[in-house]
Amino acid sequence: MSDSSTLPPARLRPEAELARDALSAPVLARAARLARWAGPGTRVDAGGGLVEEQLPTAAERLGLSGDDAAAHASEAWRIAVDTGLVEITDEEAGTVAAGEDLALLTGGSPQDVLGVWLTALEAVLADASVPDLDDLVDAMAEGGEVDLSSLDWDPDAESEFLDGVLGNLYLLTVGEEGPGDAPVPLPALAASVIVPSDMGEPSNEVLEQVSDAMMRLDDQFRLLEPVGLVEYQPVDEALMADADEEPAAPVDEADVTRYGMVRLTPLGLYGLRARLLDAGFEAPAVGDLADKGADALLDGTAPFPPAAAHAETELWLAGRSPLDAARELLAAARGSDTGAPLRRLRCQQALSLVGAEAEPALREVLDDAELGGLARVWLTEHGARDVPAPPQEMVFWLTIDTVAAQLAAEGNSEELRALVEGLARQHSGFFDTVWRIEHPATPEVLEAMGRLHPDKKVAKEARKAAFKARSQQGG
Repeated sequence: MSDSSTLPPARLRPEAELARDALSAPVLARAARLARWAGPGTRVDAGGGLVEEQLPTAAERLGLSGDDAAAHASEAWRIAVDTGLVEITDEEAGTVAAGEDLALLTGGSPQDVLGVWLTALEAVLADASVPDLDDLVDAMAEGGEVDLSSLDWDPDAESEFLDGVLGNLYLLTVGEEGPGDAPVPLPALAASVIVPSDMGEPSNEVLEQVSDAMMRLDDQFRLLEPVGLVEYQPVDEALMADADEEPAAPVDEADVTRYGMVRLTPLGLYGLRARLLDAGFEAPAVGDLADKGADALLDGTAPFPPAAAHAETELWLAGRSPLDAARELLAAARGSDTGAPLRRLRCQQALSLVGAEAEPALREVLDDAELGGLARVWLTEHGARDVPAPPQEMVFWLTIDTVAAQLAAEGNSEELRALVEGLARQHSGFFDTVWRIEHPATPEVLEAMGRLHPDKKVAKEARKAAFKARSQQGG
């Protein structure tokens, strides 16, 4: 995933709702509880962790029991320190006090709460990239140092792997072609970072890598669920049993959910977007443009998928009167730059959401060479009377503009191919006329028509017309 490309926009929940989710996430809730429990008698070791004799009391405070209670209490304390909910006041004496950020959880803004949660998320993500503790213990060298080579573990590579997986999960969640809020099978997510996109049938070696990645992700998502990043259904334990062991119950081999299912929570979507922004990605959110001008709306939604562009535009229109919005949109749609056709297409789509109150604005541009065509379309679709017929040159100009916008939005899509075939079929002598149209994109559009039309004779006519258009424009 390149940090120079714009990602599809995320649809975020209100910050107040996300803050409530953050406060109820087990990781942050436990850390806050221990921070409020800590007092003058609390002692920490040289690393800032609770001294061993206080772990049982801390676990009891958290309502934890069992063999792992002390370990979970220790983790909660470390998160409290990492997030600033607890501060070490004297390292030599091992004393602590409530941190300044503890008050933010009750008296701060939703943004303050989410800031604390993001810090906790980073700590948990760092933990998720570390090998199992048992492996670390086994790998301890005589001098007390961890021999990373014996673990076959590269910290940077492991972190990059997890970031790649989470990035793909983000894309699947925000993209209109993905499952959205539906859970993603763990094998598919693992394959998305292992199997090359141009590989047909994965080799046995690649499939083994996918299987290994699934097992790593199973451990990692179990750690990431308590911080509120994901909802996770773990891999069925029966799949990891020895081959000679009988399963405890009959299993359905076709049930993909047995291999693990994961989905981003609304809080997780917020968290990953924040991390992507910090890493330099363009990661917009629906609503970012609501208070911007029409020029920002039309340019900003240009790369958006249709549903996201629709949602963004509705929010933008909600803060304006129909007439003012229409005038602002039409003014922003003008231009002869390469992005102008797509701006006009987005303008036309935005105007389709505006009611009849906008009619005066559309009538004001009927004689405009760039906007007169789309104005007539809007007026006709809204049942307006006395809409003047467009001159032939305006019809052809609008045709070129529309195809140019579709090229910019979708490339050589099947929809565009069908449009090209329809244009050539419906207008006799189309290419004899259209090359004369003074639109900056005329040569490019005609070249695309020559490339897309399946009839060789028609395609040749299009290429000839493109040559004439380019010569006329001095190209």
